[in-house]
Amino acid sequence: MSKEKSVVMGIVWSLVDVKLLLTTILILCSIATLLQLLPSTSSFLSCLSSQPPQPLNFTSPIPPQETLTSSSGVLKRSFNPIGSAAYLFIQMGAYRGGANSFAVVGLGSKPLHVFSKPTFTCVWTPTKDSTINSSKTTVGSKILPDWGYGRVYTVVVVNCSFPEDINVDGSGGQLTIHTTTGAQDDDKVESFVALEESPGSFNVTELTAAPPKYDILYCGSSLYGNLSPQRVREWMAYHVRLFGPRAHFVFHDAGGVHPAVLDVLRPWMELGLITLQDIREQEKFDGYYHNQFLVVNDCLHRYRHAAKWMFFFDIDEFLYVEPKSTLRSLLDSLSGYTQFTIEQMPMSSELCLSSDSGKTSRMWGFEKLVYRDVKKGVRRDRKYAIQPRNVLATGVHMSQDVIGRTLHKLDGRIKYFHYHGTIAQRREPCRKFVNVTELVVESTPYVFDDTLRSIVGSVKRYEFKAIGSRLGRTRQ
Repeated sequence: MSKEKSVVMGIVWSLVDVKLLLTTILILCSIATLLQLLPSTSSFLSCLSSQPPQPLNFTSPIPPQETLTSSSGVLKRSFNPIGSAAYLFIQMGAYRGGANSFAVVGLGSKPLHVFSKPTFTCVWTPTKDSTINSSKTTVGSKILPDWGYGRVYTVVVVNCSFPEDINVDGSGGQLTIHTTTGAQDDDKVESFVALEESPGSFNVTELTAAPPKYDILYCGSSLYGNLSPQRVREWMAYHVRLFGPRAHFVFHDAGGVHPAVLDVLRPWMELGLITLQDIREQEKFDGYYHNQFLVVNDCLHRYRHAAKWMFFFDIDEFLYVEPKSTLRSLLDSLSGYTQFTIEQMPMSSELCLSSDSGKTSRMWGFEKLVYRDVKKGVRRDRKYAIQPRNVLATGVHMSQDVIGRTLHKLDGRIKYFHYHGTIAQRREPCRKFVNVTELVVESTPYVFDDTLRSIVGSVKRYEFKAIGSRLGRTRQ
């Protein structure tokens, strides 16, 4: 009997505990709901305060004013300028052009340069220890080398040529640029130090008389997007072999050198063959095509005394020299020209041989893409090479600011094969397999062309000899 009584009492107390728990939960939920309906703590406290809330403190221009001239009855209106639409000048670099000249490379407001006449004044100020105490001043001449393609900003190359040599005693100094908008009734001058030379850093003989460090320097345009590591790998191996040991490659990363691409470039960087520059900040300034024109002009002036020849083309384009000559012998034969342009061979980015079906994943891009576009009457872009010491500014497809002769017709001695779009594809490029030597696809005629395919074995062996098998597992 006592046991049954204990069981009953246990059940009763358990029910009491459950009831207490449910009541507690109900009270807490009610309080939470009530708090959501009440004003915030800070608002509640402010209501208790005897002081009224303080107004927001900010400055704003007064509305435009209107003044009625009593003598003439004319209503004079005013205008309030607010903010800035574009910067007057954005400097990327400044470099020695020669013993008496400098080049300052940057961006300027395109509307300003189209519809106004901005001015640049160059001032060289020697250090206190210099034997030449007085400053030198000259008018800066500007070049706009982007052929009108600029957007909010256009590329500006300011040339500062002084009537006499600068810093000849090697004591150092500063190059300062004073610039104005050139607009009517706007005499405001903006000034900035473009270049500083520390004592002993400049030697005019080394700059102008010493032979260039490189025979060939490649100036790459802005690299952007989701680039294919495998296509970059192929391009590097091919052109390191073509250019030879006295060459150097300058790449500009505008967001395209992701970790997998950097892995492909790393072995060549370790050999001292590549300089990689991070220029992603330029995206803040709206210029043409990730500021291509800005990048190539900076490269020109930064390395103009370091290379005998500079080449400008993209990493989906492969140079080719006829087997009866070498690139070096070709360049020697063209030494009398400041610039020559290179003919394009447009290749299909999706047509492949039927006999390669099933094995294309193990083949290189220029090994399996073997059909060339031969449509007539189409204007093809050309690429180019220059002797940089005779060039004042440059473009993407050629320079219009050269001192000396330009050659456009080379009778096929050098050309470039263009695999348009393949560099930005992270998939297998072969989309259609055919087994004919000629065909027409969507009104475009193609012919079989295995020019580069025939040398792919030599390129692969060269890569293995140069850097081993480090890149053997590179993905598309």
